[in-house]
Amino acid sequence: MKMKIALFLGLLLAANASYADLKIGFVNIPAVLEKAPQAEKAKKRLEQEFSPRDKQLVAQQKEIQSMDEKMAKDAAVMGESARANLEKEILNKKRDAKRAQQEFSEDFNVRRNEELGKLQRRIVEAIREIAKAQNFDLLLTDGVIYASDKIDVTSQVQQKLSTMPE
Repeated sequence: MKMKIALFLGLLLAANASYADLKIGFVNIPAVLEKAPQAEKAKKRLEQEFSPRDKQLVAQQKEIQSMDEKMAKDAAVMGESARANLEKEILNKKRDAKRAQQEFSEDFNVRRNEELGKLQRRIVEAIREIAKAQNFDLLLTDGVIYASDKIDVTSQVQQKLSTMPE
């Protein structure tokens, strides 16, 4: 029995000695995402790509609002068929605008997710390069409750991303 305890304690001490040699680091992914130059470029690409459609949607809404105002102002003096035609036209334009807004939102979300996926792959690549170059045994990301500044390599990942080609 004493032999088993001594063997167990010996293994425990040997394990603790090897764990002391581990190099562990932490990366704050949300902070990297927030400051990555690629994130700002992706945001600008999305704005440029979707700005014309957004302006078109705003113009549609203004047209519908103008038609609603005309209906409210002139309904009393309009003929029955003219008012019915205007109501039908407004209803059709509202339906078209709603459909266009939904398509816009879906397309924007798909593209945003594509850009986010590309950025996340770059971040993982940067983290792996740093881990290999600096001989880390373990790099942690999400789910960390505490990480001292000594093991936080977030700024190094941000710096690495700024030097990576687009």
